[in-house]
Amino acid sequence: MKAQRASKLVVVIDDDPLVLEATGGLLRSWGFQVVAAESHAEAMAQLAKQGRRPDLIVCDYRLSEGARGTEVIERLRSAFEIPALLISGDAAAPLADTDTSSYNLLHKPLDAAKFRAALADALQA
Repeated sequence: MKAQRASKLVVVIDDDPLVLEATGGLLRSWGFQVVAAESHAEAMAQLAKQGRRPDLIVCDYRLSEGARGTEVIERLRSAFEIPALLISGDAAAPLADTDTSSYNLLHKPLDAAKFRAALADALQA
């Protein structure tokens, strides 16, 4: 199972460097390859260097400069058709302004077991 994860590339986008490092570290400990970025532009630049499409997006809902994770996911999806997990500390906001049926919505603080299960579900879809 870990060998399957080792071939999977997960893009993590969060404007909080500590959360970005922790999430990326957790995913790496589970055997995933990770591109960690604070913005859409940074993610695209790193993916261009990798020369491959990601298998999954994990993105925070509220990003710097007023950007929303839903917008970032849609922009990445315009380049790559991939599943996504949207993470939010705000239980109401993502539901109020977007159709969450195209994302698996997780709430902060993340429970590692639920996060891992959501990753597995998204990658099998």
